[in-house]
Amino acid sequence: MGTPSYATKILEEILKYDRFEVVALFTQPDKPVGRKQILTPPDIKQYCIEQKLSFPIYQPVKLRETQNVEIIQALKPDFIIVAAYGQILPKEILDIAPCINLHASLLPLYRGASPIQEALLNSDTYTGVTAMLMDVGLDSGDILGYEYMQVSQDCDVVQLFDKLSLLAATLTITILDNFDRINPIKQKLHNVSYCKKIKKTDGEVEFNNALELVAKYKAYKFWPGIALANGLKLKDVKLANSINSYESGKILNILDDAVEVGCRVGSLYISTLQAPSKNEVKALEYIKGKRLNIGDYLS
Repeated sequence: MGTPSYATKILEEILKYDRFEVVALFTQPDKPVGRKQILTPPDIKQYCIEQKLSFPIYQPVKLRETQNVEIIQALKPDFIIVAAYGQILPKEILDIAPCINLHASLLPLYRGASPIQEALLNSDTYTGVTAMLMDVGLDSGDILGYEYMQVSQDCDVVQLFDKLSLLAATLTITILDNFDRINPIKQKLHNVSYCKKIKKTDGEVEFNNALELVAKYKAYKFWPGIALANGLKLKDVKLANSINSYESGKILNILDDAVEVGCRVGSLYISTLQAPSKNEVKALEYIKGKRLNIGDYLS
């Protein structure tokens, strides 16, 4: 059970081994994408189509409906592997077979929908993947195993997503091969934190704190991106200064490949900008078109 490329990597790894047989895939329904609203399958379904895989693919709108529970019961799985599926598993399914969730955080940190983004928002030095035996709670099940990694300063959500998906894939095989010998460990309760489902409005920013704005850019680079209140999207954002205080949005310097913009705390290099309903352009082209110079304000 999975939907994005994170889940695809896990499926791809499982399929390498003859000792495992995938009897079915459950994923989210196809969704309209882009301006033309073209109906597009989830990443994992597209992979299955391209690889001409023969097992059935189910895309229920509501997993908890009786007919879906009965389908899974009839499949008689030994395990149900869950990775960024996007729906809550009801107890009726949890009782069919051990449900192993590959959650992209070091639980109990960042239970919930956006653990990868949350690690970047908090500028964590380390993150990882937890294999968890699912229960009826939100990512509260017993721990089967961990894989962890160091997060480099320039790592963004796309890069971290890819790295964690590889960790999750190898961890899945380890857990399946050793499941009968693993003694699950209860999650600690003193370090629990939660993260929410990301909304488009979460990407709205002001030139307040440069460090926080860069962290937000890294976390939301894939979606929804970061933008000012007027809809101007900021892209290719890097930290210039984290200490000094400047006027919010003031253009401090114009370089060959970026514009330095001040924040109340720190400053940023911005290389690319995109106005609402326009194509992205180099920041230098944008300010030239707007006749902005050092001392003017980007707003």
